[in-house]
Amino acid sequence: MQRWNSWGEAGQDYPLPEHALCYLADLIGPGYPLEEVLLETASTQVTKSRLADHPLISKDPELRVRYARGHSFADWLAKKSGQFETVPDGVAFPESRDDILQLLEWAEQNDCNLIPYGGGTSVVGHINPQMGSRPTLTVCMSRLSRLLALDKESLLATFGAGTMGPQVESQLQVHGFTLGHFPQSFEYSTLGGWVATRSSGQQSLGYGRIEKLFAGGRLETFQGSYYLRPFPAESAGPDLKECVLGSEGRLGILSEVIVNISRLPRFEAFYGLFFPDWQAGIAACQQALQQRIPLSMLRLSAPEETETFLRLSDQQNAIRWLEKLLTFRGAKQGRCQLLVGVSGEKAQCHYAWKQLRRINRFYGGVNTGQLIGQQWQRHRYRNPYLRETLWQAGYGVDTVETATQWLHIDSLRQAMEQALREALLDETERVHVFTHISHCYAQGASLYTTFVFRLGETYDITLVRWQKLKAAVMQTIVNHGGSVSHHHGVGVDHRDFLPFTKDERQLQAISALCRHFDPNERLCSHNLLPPNNHSLPTTLCDEPRQFKETADVIV
Repeated sequence: MQRWNSWGEAGQDYPLPEHALCYLADLIGPGYPLEEVLLETASTQVTKSRLADHPLISKDPELRVRYARGHSFADWLAKKSGQFETVPDGVAFPESRDDILQLLEWAEQNDCNLIPYGGGTSVVGHINPQMGSRPTLTVCMSRLSRLLALDKESLLATFGAGTMGPQVESQLQVHGFTLGHFPQSFEYSTLGGWVATRSSGQQSLGYGRIEKLFAGGRLETFQGSYYLRPFPAESAGPDLKECVLGSEGRLGILSEVIVNISRLPRFEAFYGLFFPDWQAGIAACQQALQQRIPLSMLRLSAPEETETFLRLSDQQNAIRWLEKLLTFRGAKQGRCQLLVGVSGEKAQCHYAWKQLRRINRFYGGVNTGQLIGQQWQRHRYRNPYLRETLWQAGYGVDTVETATQWLHIDSLRQAMEQALREALLDETERVHVFTHISHCYAQGASLYTTFVFRLGETYDITLVRWQKLKAAVMQTIVNHGGSVSHHHGVGVDHRDFLPFTKDERQLQAISALCRHFDPNERLCSHNLLPPNNHSLPTTLCDEPRQFKETADVIV
């Protein structure tokens, strides 16, 4: 059973050594733990369900609480404190396409809203019920989790949309295949959720983001069932698959997902490199991408993140030897760690690694072999558990991610980190901030920034602190022309900033599409688009800065 108010299964933890907590206390001060509410207590405070009885629906109060929130920091505060604004009136567990269509018809007849629920891993408010006169039904997809068809000749696999990451891989790998989609939420996120939010896996450089892997499927809507055929390519007008990607539940409920799969790689390895500074690391990544070296992953940590990970390690004796080696080789203060992945045929991987080592030498990098890469691979899904460890010590931790062109990577990172460090100065609170490039492209990259701060004396004070931090960094992102989101989606938390990514005409087109599929706004109408009466913050600049003055201009 998953924890109801935290990440992962009960008993799974990410303990930190004592010196790591001391390091954090020196940076931002001692933590202030908050008392948590028990599930039993939270369940007794749930109001009576407004839904009529239905064989697919449970109105059990404890179940409604379990499915009430995702994993944004605000969601955590609601679950830890028991202060839910509202919870769903019921939870349905469809087992087939027909069940979903039945629930859609029932919702229309009974005037209720629906929220598709995959693994509940959303960090931007996708699955949270909203206050309103209509009752809300959460539709959990967990029972649609089988491999339904496998076309070994065409490299296509069809799954129930509720299939979680480990189920996808286990059902494919027994046949010698892989999807290769490994987001940090891999253990609990679902195939349908990946499509709906335009997810990106840690090795998407090699296997592709979900938009490359998504080949088709079935979408159940208030207008009926749509079958999206998995053509390898076509020239027959706009492709509805492109509309489903990133639709965040607004158009319908995916019941089946067809994906492009790959044969299991014969060889896979992860390596650790250290560069003397951030600029050298960025230049090396650019060269690798623009030379089309066949890598599966590039993950570059900025100096603050590199230092933080070294300090938090429980292998301090090994870290001291590593630091001596790095210092001797010229990677001193300000050094940056680069994790590199190669997957495929052994000869191809060796060629890619040889090419990267050449770039590494040119930019003064230090090759530390596979040891760090192997450790990262073993613990690649553990970071979400660290959030609970820090919470118990009295600290809040959250992340924000964006994407921009290579030209703007450094200035945007510095601006984001500065905004976060200064967001709580009015409370004389310090914030620890660090960043890495999580995904690379020939044209640019994504920035993934983590911020750690002390919990307040109450849940209300803590919520205000988080709101200040989130608003400050999002405002900075749009002011510098960054993407509202690279792989977390829009949901509720980012929707007010969407007009800085898409202009009014684009928003009107998206709105018209949503109205076509869901004319009565019953499906996740709180997601993606700003409310009609929403006014944008006046402190934001009218036009995002798209290019530096130093950019080359060809006339």
